[in-house]
Amino acid sequence: MDHFPSKWQAFFVKNLLKWNEISNFRSMPWKFEKDPYKIWLSEIMLQQTRVEQGLDYYIKFLKAYPTIKDLANSPENKLFKMWEGLGYYSRCKNLHATAKQISVERNGIFPQTHAEILSLKGVGPYTAAAIASFAFDLPHAVVDGNVMRVLSRFFGIDIPIDSIQGKKMSSDLAQMLLPKKQSAQFNQAIMDFGATICKPKTPVCLDCVMQKNCFAYNQQLIDVLPLKSKRIVKKQRRFFYIIAKYQNHYYIRIRNGKDIWQQLHEFILIENSNESSAESIIHSNDWKNIIDVPFDLLHISNPIQQQLTHQTIIGTFITIQLKAPLGNKAYTSITKKQIHQLAFPKIISTYISSNLNL
Repeated sequence: MDHFPSKWQAFFVKNLLKWNEISNFRSMPWKFEKDPYKIWLSEIMLQQTRVEQGLDYYIKFLKAYPTIKDLANSPENKLFKMWEGLGYYSRCKNLHATAKQISVERNGIFPQTHAEILSLKGVGPYTAAAIASFAFDLPHAVVDGNVMRVLSRFFGIDIPIDSIQGKKMSSDLAQMLLPKKQSAQFNQAIMDFGATICKPKTPVCLDCVMQKNCFAYNQQLIDVLPLKSKRIVKKQRRFFYIIAKYQNHYYIRIRNGKDIWQQLHEFILIENSNESSAESIIHSNDWKNIIDVPFDLLHISNPIQQQLTHQTIIGTFITIQLKAPLGNKAYTSITKKQIHQLAFPKIISTYISSNLNL
């Protein structure tokens, strides 16, 4: 870290903390929170999720589960239903498993050392540092995308932040800058600074307290830094959902395997990216292998799109009326009332909510 002049480092820390004290008006319900349970809950919910999206879920969860023991004692299907629409459902499973572990093994007392926190299921270096710093004032730097962007621009880091070397450099630099007696303030300040001032696009450079010594600003590299080596290639998948009705019952199953939306429910599904229309799916061998009884076609929806981090799901819903019970045992028959009690992927729950006459 010798190539980052000490006077730059001192300037950065001083001005960041001053900005935080005078000009940081970013307000969130978990800010200044000292309860490790609430910090942990917020951090898990905000993994891969925008603050605006996660806020309502955080409030809803705390109301339903004010303590970690309450969360541990909740039925998993109820948790999944409350999580519905937030995505990355492995987070919900890890949340439940960790709550049970802490409730049983530690009598509901959250671990208080960085090493113990890091050992929890679903907790990585960033989350562990956040809990350790905000709840227990331990000197561990919190490094997320906001932090890496701020450091990259101010100090002129020319190593891709998504590389192993780049991540290590950001982590080491953040830890070196961290004022040990003000770790929580510094961590909160640099994350808020990245979210409100040094934004990915259209950063507020003209009002920035770092402008004088910011490498990217003075070298006109704001649009270049931070560097990234990988370009995410998003694949497109076509899902054809079959809403098969028989005597006011519907056929569903639980998604298993190592794919998206594990443990969530879904209607009969045929995935076929090569087929361009629902009509062609209805006459396909895949359809005939599943729908093994006569039926009447009731409705074909317009395609609905859900954007995930690495893929785009395009879903079409085909509603049919069966003339006999489905013979395929991979699917279970349930009532309309049960449908509204179960957790589905967002693309399905969105369709259900706007088609109440299923």
